[in-house]
Amino acid sequence: MATSATRDAQNRQEFVDGVRAALGVQPEVIGGEEEARLSFRGATSVLAGRHPGPFLVVDIGGGSTEIALGTTSPVAAVSMDVGCVRLTERHLHDDPPTPEQIAAASADVVAGLAAAAAVVPFGRTATLVGLAGSVTTVTANALDLDEYDPELIDGAVLKADQVLASCRALLTMTRKRRARLPFMHPGRVDVIGAGALIWSDVVARVRADVGAAGGDLRTVVTSEHDILDGITLSAAER
Repeated sequence: MATSATRDAQNRQEFVDGVRAALGVQPEVIGGEEEARLSFRGATSVLAGRHPGPFLVVDIGGGSTEIALGTTSPVAAVSMDVGCVRLTERHLHDDPPTPEQIAAASADVVAGLAAAAAVVPFGRTATLVGLAGSVTTVTANALDLDEYDPELIDGAVLKADQVLASCRALLTMTRKRRARLPFMHPGRVDVIGAGALIWSDVVARVRADVGAAGGDLRTVVTSEHDILDGITLSAAER
């Protein structure tokens, strides 16, 4: 399956043809809402009985961010055209990024969340779940890990304020300092600032909406189970 980058690319047929020629398989280019639903399924496949629903599952990718709400299955899902690579290329050009660049990037995220909230009722969230590399890296930073350890990251429950502090730290670090972090994947060094910014704005918006609805979102859950798990479960059913 192919997601945001292939959906957006003008020359996506070259990729599709190349995969078919090399592997004999026709790649399936899925829409943003389907991507959100598959991420929801992957993440929630291991959450039953461990945390209360409804779950708001947020998958921060390179080109887009998927959001889905539900308990046993999604009742609302949406894809936003904000991702860690897209925002880095669009706004975060300096090292570290300037306050003006951060504000411009955040404005894109806030606008995306405002549109998403018209589709997905954030205020109904009982458990906020984040997944994919930006979120797991923010979690590794919050836990101050000596190495990237999926067993410690998967299922980690952090206070919302811990998450926000970790996001701010990663966003304002220099590239050189980020590269020295023992848990940082080399391919994520350049884009983790934008990923952290997205996750920070999501957590802040969801917490505010839950509070406005009379609830109290104090913690955030990290999952190593993601869209790949959802694709596998979907394929098994077929």
